[in-house]
Amino acid sequence: MSFYTSLSGLKGAQSELSVISNNIANVGSVGFKKSRTEFGDLVSASPLQASGVAGQGTRLKGISQEFSQGGFQATDRALDLAISGQGFFITHSDMTGGQLAFTRNGAFSTDANRYVVDSAGNYLQVLPVDDQGTVTSTSLSATRNLQIPLTSGEAHGTAKIDTSVIFPADADIPANRTVFGSPSSYAFDRLDPNSYNYASATTVYDAAGNPQQATIYYVRTSAPTETSSDSTWEAHLFVGNSEASANGSTTTPATPLQLTFDATGALTAPSGAVTFGNVQPTGAISPMSLTLDFGNATKQAASPFTVGALTQDGYAAGQLDSVSVGADGLVTATFSNGATQKLGKVAMANFANPAGLRQLGDSSWGITGQSGDPTISEPGAGGMGSIQSGALEQANVDITEELVALIAAQRNFQANAKAIDTANTLTQTVIQLN
Repeated sequence: MSFYTSLSGLKGAQSELSVISNNIANVGSVGFKKSRTEFGDLVSASPLQASGVAGQGTRLKGISQEFSQGGFQATDRALDLAISGQGFFITHSDMTGGQLAFTRNGAFSTDANRYVVDSAGNYLQVLPVDDQGTVTSTSLSATRNLQIPLTSGEAHGTAKIDTSVIFPADADIPANRTVFGSPSSYAFDRLDPNSYNYASATTVYDAAGNPQQATIYYVRTSAPTETSSDSTWEAHLFVGNSEASANGSTTTPATPLQLTFDATGALTAPSGAVTFGNVQPTGAISPMSLTLDFGNATKQAASPFTVGALTQDGYAAGQLDSVSVGADGLVTATFSNGATQKLGKVAMANFANPAGLRQLGDSSWGITGQSGDPTISEPGAGGMGSIQSGALEQANVDITEELVALIAAQRNFQANAKAIDTANTLTQTVIQLN
């Protein structure tokens, strides 16, 4: 029996060597969790068995996994994710669901269709969110593949321009201007800078998001006199090469907007926003209707011409600028037009008995009856850990500890081999007795 007792020890030591070697081999695998062999002694038990009986060797009870936290390695990629605390990322093997897997390996990237996948091509799952970034469902069936859009969606045509201007009280009137020492009279012509006083410009967008240059030319038309303390200016609004009419019509010539200031410099007319007539400049896909609002800060004063603000509410379809993942798992895409889009929150799962999960390779695990069903939640809630973007969780293998265990397993193997050799020597001695 000593042969078989030592043989069980040899097999146990060989299994332990295999497990330790696997741990050491995966010390560089992202999200890898080390394993440990568990052994039990073999004893022949019967109702009439005496208490002082020798055992019959050892047996491998199981190989358990240790899901302790690994160290973090910083990276420069927003889609490199690490979990600080409990939980697993959820992945599907294909677009329609496929095999469900759970992993701590957060080295994600995008495929040709802009879906976020792991190194094996499995799709990262996220929970749906509303416009505020609040999760709307935490069921496993509600999770979906995370896809990064290239654009922010539809463009928004400009409808309103907001501006505030300070007009100089001593500005001259182009119609009575003196140029090179001689009085000259100028009718407004945007191509002739002597025919207007000042100009300001911004970019506006048509319904398709095509940019157009919007320029406002200011012409002083009157100054205070003995009979009137008011000052008047004209504002000519051009979109591209076309002038819009302030009276809302589309006839030509266009009618400029009249601005009136009282003796204190306050703007008395217009009293609010003015909608100009439709205009379709070259390159625009459809007519554009713009509203111009000078607000309450526009005035005439003894100061230089100043444009305090000039904004508009249109934008083109933006191109993807960046992607960020918050500690709460919220994935946000930012686009070149300043728009942002919340794409979902990284779905996380946890188990009553993670050690009961079935290893699938590539630092992934599958559900078993021993692990129990997964609990799904968002990062930082329901006992789940938080997400750290720009980092990867390293293997939880202590190389020094494993090397010491490797030496101990080797000595254990040698000791059992020596026991077999000793038993063989005794058997030979008995056989050779005369």
